[in-house]
Amino acid sequence: MSSLLRVAVAGVVSLWAMTAAAETVGCATTAWKLLGANHRVCVEAFYDKKVPGVTCHVSQARKGGISGSLGLAQDPSQFSLACRQTGPISLPAKLPEEETVFSEDTSLLFKETRVVRLWDEKNRTLVYLAISRKLIEGAPANSISTVPVMPWRGD
Repeated sequence: MSSLLRVAVAGVVSLWAMTAAAETVGCATTAWKLLGANHRVCVEAFYDKKVPGVTCHVSQARKGGISGSLGLAQDPSQFSLACRQTGPISLPAKLPEEETVFSEDTSLLFKETRVVRLWDEKNRTLVYLAISRKLIEGAPANSISTVPVMPWRGD
């Protein structure tokens, strides 16, 4: 195996290990389809692995029909993001200014929804930015959510 290929494989594995695994909260049908799955919007929850105490929810449009049922459809770049403090926040000693915390493919090839955590040091605020990425041309679709880092006052 060439050294370039080993570096590429190591990069993909490390990115996969750093991103959060999502748990499906539920889905709502947006359009009924005679053949195949219905079009729907699904909500997933994920946790920031490096910042305990933060939970994010992302909703994404899922294309149905025959191509959607077979996993061949390209989901539209329509999503929303909400992140909240759900426990005491524990920041690591060194938090990168930008880091991918969630990634999910939205087509068979070349398209994904990615959530990037940004650190606003001046305002002590975690900024979560959801973007749609296409390998070739990119996509302007995005959503943002912020979580100020404050003392936790649990019930």
